[in-house]
Amino acid sequence: MAITVRRLTQRRDLGLSIVAGLEGADRVIDWAHAIELADPTPWLAGGELVMTTGLQIGTEADEQFEYVAGLVQAGTVALAFDTGTTFDRVPDGIRSAGDELGLPILAVPASTPFIAITRAVIDELTADQVRGVQRVVDQQENFARATLRGGIPAVISALGRALSSTVAVIDTDDRVLAVHGPDSARVIRLARRMAESARSRSGRRQTSKVVADDEGYCTIQSVSAAQEQHGYLAVSSTEPLPSSDRLLVAHAVSLVSIELGKPAKVVDTEQRLRAAVTQALLSLGDDLDVSLLRYFGFDADSRIAAIVLTNVGPLLAAERQTAAALAGHATPYLMTPTANELTIIVPAERSLELGSQLQQQVSAQLQRTLGGGLGLPAPIVAAALSVRQATAAMRAGRSRTGQLVNFADLGTFSLLLGSQSAEELHTLEQSMLGALDVYDATHPASSSLVATLTAFLEHNGQTEVAAATLGIHRHTMRNRLNKVVELTGRDINSAHVRAELWIAVKARELLGTIQEAP
Repeated sequence: MAITVRRLTQRRDLGLSIVAGLEGADRVIDWAHAIELADPTPWLAGGELVMTTGLQIGTEADEQFEYVAGLVQAGTVALAFDTGTTFDRVPDGIRSAGDELGLPILAVPASTPFIAITRAVIDELTADQVRGVQRVVDQQENFARATLRGGIPAVISALGRALSSTVAVIDTDDRVLAVHGPDSARVIRLARRMAESARSRSGRRQTSKVVADDEGYCTIQSVSAAQEQHGYLAVSSTEPLPSSDRLLVAHAVSLVSIELGKPAKVVDTEQRLRAAVTQALLSLGDDLDVSLLRYFGFDADSRIAAIVLTNVGPLLAAERQTAAALAGHATPYLMTPTANELTIIVPAERSLELGSQLQQQVSAQLQRTLGGGLGLPAPIVAAALSVRQATAAMRAGRSRTGQLVNFADLGTFSLLLGSQSAEELHTLEQSMLGALDVYDATHPASSSLVATLTAFLEHNGQTEVAAATLGIHRHTMRNRLNKVVELTGRDINSAHVRAELWIAVKARELLGTIQEAP
């Protein structure tokens, strides 16, 4: 916190009091300077607390007014007047000038030497500098963590929050890579203007620029890596950025440069590591070393949800497009490919939003219709359960082309898998379908009772429609259904029995999902 005139007077050990110019008490002091000249202004740079014993201020009110007016014109913050040497109180002319010109006048008691005031100001300035350096260090760590969690959008958001400013970054084709803050249109416009100027200029490019207009200031920095220009980062502010804020901007630029300058091999290696950690998490659960999760923006207490995308086509292209989409959302994630699917783990609080947007964005980029499923939120150590749920939802929704199916919307599915283990599911489906499995195993050429029952249930007990689906005669269909009744001992014309059999069929499907999921 910068030291102001008011804060200095609150130091009890100094005993200072404001006797005039109170409206300027919140001015920031840059330095304290004792000077005994009739006209000290040539030696003032502005921002000082001037200290005097009054030796050269004159004895007349107009002389004292001119003295104070000169200080104001030089940018002095306040005047500290000693009351123990030349004067025993602050002269009325000095007080009147302070009130009229808005310059704070401090009365300094005889017991307080100027060196004590100077030391107090220096100590405060030093402490403020230390706080500023510590703030920069802390924010640099925050920026690094943000980059790991969400790439360029995350570090831009972190910089915007740290500076309470609007921040944007564009590439050399004027595409907006990330933006944070309300003044985005202006900041993007100014960044693009600098990019256009760079494209039209030959020779050495301008690496930084500060634009001042009626709306404030905009600091623009070029983003480059390995002597290759990648884009521009722009920051709005009401005043020119102080040195500590410029350091933060430079650090953010370096992180953005690293992200944009990553060679394809580095990106692919990073994704392979991400996939390996994802697979280890799904197989090891809470036995996984949590330090591996922190590298990708998670910790042991994170709550996550799984997204499974299917029909993704060539996996390398799908991974790259999905990673690019996730980077645009500035969110941590884990991802691994499985066959024609991608399994993605994201923070639970954003899973609904991300699932839908990912399905749409990646479909558009790959130019193919992706399906998918979303699992229920779970602790990260139970990610495998959410993956199984997402896979089950995806498979249950295969008939819903281009949709992401939420496991929570599956009703019976959610109840079954959410509350029962694989062993319990196996017991459930075998109690209803086990006898049919035995019969099918001993009559492989002539019958498939489980498939017959499933078709019958899927078509709401319409025998002829189910027979047509299986490609068999309706009499054959009826014969097989009679065998189902005989082996299970249940009346399949009963709605209650059909519900039980349907649950058993779906339990078997879910069990298959559990066994096939990574």
